[in-house]
Amino acid sequence: MAVRDRLKGLTARDEQVLRRVGAHLGVLASRDLAVRCRAGLEHSAQAWADRKRELTLESSSRWAGAITKASHDQWALARRCQAAHILSLEAGITAIAHRLAQPIGAKGSKKVPGGYRSRQEWHAKKRRLHVLSDRLERERTDYEAGRVRVVRGGTRLARARHHLAAAQLSEEQWRERWQAERWFLQADGEAGKRYGNETIRLTPDGQVSIKLPAPLAHLANAAHGRYVLSARVRFAHRGQEWADRIDADRAVAYRIHLDIQPGVARSRRDSGRWYLTASWQHQTTAIIPLRAALASGVIGVDTNADHLAAWRLDVHGNPIGNPRHFGYDLTGTAGHRDAQVRHALTRLLHWARKCGLRAIAVEDLDFAAEKTREKHGRNKRFRRLISGMPTGKLKARLTSMAQAAGISVIAVDPAYTSRWGAQHWQHPLTNPKRPTSRHDAAAVAIARRAQQHPIRRRTTPPPHDQSDRMGHRTVQAEPCAAGREETRHRTPDHAHDAPGPDTARTRATSAPNTVRGAPVQLMFTG
Repeated sequence: MAVRDRLKGLTARDEQVLRRVGAHLGVLASRDLAVRCRAGLEHSAQAWADRKRELTLESSSRWAGAITKASHDQWALARRCQAAHILSLEAGITAIAHRLAQPIGAKGSKKVPGGYRSRQEWHAKKRRLHVLSDRLERERTDYEAGRVRVVRGGTRLARARHHLAAAQLSEEQWRERWQAERWFLQADGEAGKRYGNETIRLTPDGQVSIKLPAPLAHLANAAHGRYVLSARVRFAHRGQEWADRIDADRAVAYRIHLDIQPGVARSRRDSGRWYLTASWQHQTTAIIPLRAALASGVIGVDTNADHLAAWRLDVHGNPIGNPRHFGYDLTGTAGHRDAQVRHALTRLLHWARKCGLRAIAVEDLDFAAEKTREKHGRNKRFRRLISGMPTGKLKARLTSMAQAAGISVIAVDPAYTSRWGAQHWQHPLTNPKRPTSRHDAAAVAIARRAQQHPIRRRTTPPPHDQSDRMGHRTVQAEPCAAGREETRHRTPDHAHDAPGPDTARTRATSAPNTVRGAPVQLMFTG
């Protein structure tokens, strides 16, 4: 995936620094590519390390790594193109030889071609066969020796030097394009580093800074030998995906290049358009079973209008440590709100990775069609509350960010998680040093439902005025969260302690005890 944006608002000093850095690194890249091509098939890891060590003295370790990798990739690409060209020559020689062997004017079929139509065409193809045979022999010799031919700047532009009139270029325009194409201003991403790249750094607010090579360190206008450009970058296409990656410190590669349009009259100040291209690779999502995702425990997350309440549970459904709150402010512009949600999710994923967990449980909430007046009447405060909860955006953002972090997301039924969490977990988890809120208890309920444990800790003891007076005082709830959670085991109708007809109180207490569905696995990543 690659997206780009124009570097608008560059000052004259910015362009001068970019030109000097690109020209300096371009010379090093040309020299290193020549060394790599001369090595051929005898190149080894030790030779690669020696090349990088020599370039580090004139640039930096990261610039040297980017240059050597680009040279190796360019040599490998030329090698693959050479192999494809050999196959193309072999196919052409086979087809011409077959048609030459056929009588002149012989008709062919859909699968087998016939002969040539005239004696003149047959003679021309015979000469063509000798040309292709000589070319194939030369290409095979180069391929076996590991010899490739690479032109930094492009073969097409190099040939245009001899046909300036056909290319509608003057010698000065061609020279300007040739130098711009041979500059080197690209850096590979580094996972785990700040914003995914230390050499060319792009912050979430669009600020671009470059780590200057050692001979040009005196041009720095920031600390640690960096130069900060005046232009700001904002990716219109897939900008949100890029922002998610840099917030998670995922690797992102950048390339700065000058686009010079041929045949366009420009002033001395307008020497072309500078662009910055960001690129990254998508990882394939590996599907893992629910039991494997929950093998180390789970973090339950309760979504609220101004924060995320999270609590970590072990494999047995017991809360561990203290609850965590990840706040966000949803006032202001859309960009500010989006950045707040992304920052909260980033801290949540970092905590999950630090704990060594592979699963996060969230409620499968969606208020898109349930915030109208017909649904909740005149309760404006509640309608305003659910309208401000970023449920859909948060779930989509969490799914994409968790995929990059290798963490599974489990969506569970949100029915009565807050009520049952407050009823069964808020008071037991509260002590003088740690007050437990209703949202923290709801996070515990969400996590236990994802683990398919019942939300309640134990069943209610029966009163003394029933037939089983002192029996079943501390009956544990059974692990049947996907079904019905009951206060007592059901008995047949003919039993002596069979329950009577439902009363208003019975219906009011038993209605919330029906779980409407099992956990839904949104996305599992390996």
